[in-house]
Amino acid sequence: MNINRKVSVAPMMDCTDKHERYFLRLISKNVLLYTEMIVSEAIDKGDRQKLLSFNLEEKPVALQLGGSSPKLLSNAAKIGEEFGYDEINLNLGCPSKKVQKNKFGACLIKEPKLVADCLSEMRSKTKLPVTVKTRIGYDQVEDYEHLYNFIDLLKSTGVKTFIIHARKAILGKFTPKQNLNIPPLKYEMVYKLKEDFKELNIIINGGITSSEQIKNHIKKVDGVMIGRSIYHSPYLLTDIEKEIFDNENVPSRQEVVEKLVMYLKNEIKKGTRINQVMRHTLGLFHGQTGSNFWKRYLSENMCVRDADIQKVDHILDKVKLNHVTQPTGQID
Repeated sequence: MNINRKVSVAPMMDCTDKHERYFLRLISKNVLLYTEMIVSEAIDKGDRQKLLSFNLEEKPVALQLGGSSPKLLSNAAKIGEEFGYDEINLNLGCPSKKVQKNKFGACLIKEPKLVADCLSEMRSKTKLPVTVKTRIGYDQVEDYEHLYNFIDLLKSTGVKTFIIHARKAILGKFTPKQNLNIPPLKYEMVYKLKEDFKELNIIINGGITSSEQIKNHIKKVDGVMIGRSIYHSPYLLTDIEKEIFDNENVPSRQEVVEKLVMYLKNEIKKGTRINQVMRHTLGLFHGQTGSNFWKRYLSENMCVRDADIQKVDHILDKVKLNHVTQPTGQID
């Protein structure tokens, strides 16, 4: 598959699971979606079907891996290809203490040769594109020369796509949430990478919240990865479809809910709980009059422990009867 990398939705722990990705795909046909980071050791020893299965309607979708063992990562890449993913991505950006303890994520920026070994092994086991998501530096290491040398070494493995979070990671001191906000964004370093590595696909990530910002970034890099703003306001994807992909054929919020409820009914038959799917939709009406009503309604109705199809029908009835959405797209 020829992957369009102009806009992608970032891998986010506890967020971009298969239900979230299906929901986002109902809104956008063009963005590239990513899994949560899945640890290579878990794939080696765990329930692969539970960890890796996904709905084909989510495609194109990339599998993000975490780990530092060339053998385990390469095996996980091969398994990911067998499951039908379109890309294998290595996480070099997660700064959590748990991740560092297990020697993967952002702490691997300190060990470029090990990273190169991992990427070489991964590429030897799969025909899929192998890509990297990393930060511009760590702790006190934030100079462009270090970043340039890091990317230059990794590209020697044959990797052609680098997703650069334009913040450094503060290891051991900041929480993951602080690492998403406190280190300053340095977009110019990412732009400079594209100038110096014209042959590579350079994707920029960090603090991007609008179609207008995306347009400005893609004048200087090959694509944009956008994360939290999509999770909190998923219908922003319709603006991206229109403004970035020239696609005016976007669904209404009501249409999205109706299709998602049909998906939910099928999932309940498999043992999925209502909240596992619908928790991802809390921000669907973000910015609309009465959005708090939607959140409150879901909170009161989606945490039923048993597979209550009637509860699902209530959600759909709210939509069909316009108790949730007015014809204007607003909530009453």
